[in-house]
Amino acid sequence: MFVDHVKVYVRGGDGGDGMVAFRREKYVPNGGPAGGDGGKGANVVFKVEEGLRTLMDFRYKRIFKADRGTHGMSANKHGAKAEDLIIEVPPGTVVKDADTGETIADLVEHGQTAIIAKGGRGGRGNSRFATPQNPAPELSEKGEPGFERNVILELKVLADAGLVGFPSVGKSTLLSVVSAAKPKIAEYHFTTIVPNLGMVETEDQRSFVMADLPGLIEGAHEGIGLGHQFLRHIERTRVIVHVIDMSGMEGRDPYEDYVTINEELKQYNMRLTERPQLIVANKMDMPDSEENLEEFRKKLPEDARIFPISALSRQGLNNLLFAIADLLEVTPEFPMIEEEADESESSVLYRHEAEGDGFTITRDPDGAYVLSGYAIERLFKMTDFSREDSIRRFARQMRGMGIDDALRERGAEDGDTVRLLEFEFEFTE
Repeated sequence: MFVDHVKVYVRGGDGGDGMVAFRREKYVPNGGPAGGDGGKGANVVFKVEEGLRTLMDFRYKRIFKADRGTHGMSANKHGAKAEDLIIEVPPGTVVKDADTGETIADLVEHGQTAIIAKGGRGGRGNSRFATPQNPAPELSEKGEPGFERNVILELKVLADAGLVGFPSVGKSTLLSVVSAAKPKIAEYHFTTIVPNLGMVETEDQRSFVMADLPGLIEGAHEGIGLGHQFLRHIERTRVIVHVIDMSGMEGRDPYEDYVTINEELKQYNMRLTERPQLIVANKMDMPDSEENLEEFRKKLPEDARIFPISALSRQGLNNLLFAIADLLEVTPEFPMIEEEADESESSVLYRHEAEGDGFTITRDPDGAYVLSGYAIERLFKMTDFSREDSIRRFARQMRGMGIDDALRERGAEDGDTVRLLEFEFEFTE
């Protein structure tokens, strides 16, 4: 089964917890703090494997969680960093954030990698918090939680030339006679429901990849018929080969077919109109095809490139293949996404980190004040509330972020309830 669109959940590994420990060695009085730091959590990394051709594996496993880092140990031994979770995807995979629609990565080359969810940093042990004023702190951090998100994977086939056209115009037959591909061919519409790829070699030993793409109908850009399932795959092709049934056996006018398909390409993505297009007049061995072709030529500009062929009898195929190969030699690749100059991967993937100390305050129906925001929730999760020193440090951090003052401005009074995730505490003046 060909799968080209899936939604999965990914989560980076949590960082290991820092440790509270003290040196207790013979002949070493007042040994001091010796708690090690936790190790960094593993990243979730997507890697291109050229042997894959579908996203089928993601139908059966849709949740990917990386390992957490090892906890810190005594004697200032730091925890080990967790090994990254490598997930293989086929070439042509586009990764998007399911919530924002932002493109995270466009993976096309074998071995190319992208970090999709970062692991959390390890928490610091108590030896990191020693100061002249507090030489023996009972204070450490928990590991930072790993980043989590839902992502959508879209597979857009890597083909040099793409066959487009209405159903039953002969695209599958054409691919089957010019390559070793074996697409399904039958006398009904939408025989092809998934893209078929074939390697084509011309008589002068030039080669290229051709894709037989599912048939279009009017309204495809809105999802009608196979809709976006088709249009997703045409985005990577460098040359569009527009196949038209010149016999008119289906009761359609060839010129109206040509206009309709081009309008669908334009409505889906204006950049598709930048790609060079060859027009293939197929089924020229059928009655009325010659007359229809003459009428068709009159309605097109004089410089339009039309190749009369019969895929069934193989008439005119060499001229078409030479023209496609010639066009591919001078046509550049079209980037899937606009590159943003000097923008690092981390700033694309983790822009929420730029929010810094941002937080929001809302009210629950019972009158409690509710704190939320990435920065304050991260601090909460990294605080060990079983130790008094850690609780005092967390209170200082909240004051430093301006949360106390903000609560007063919202009307908080002594004894009011404040909620943060699953934790409740009283506001005190």
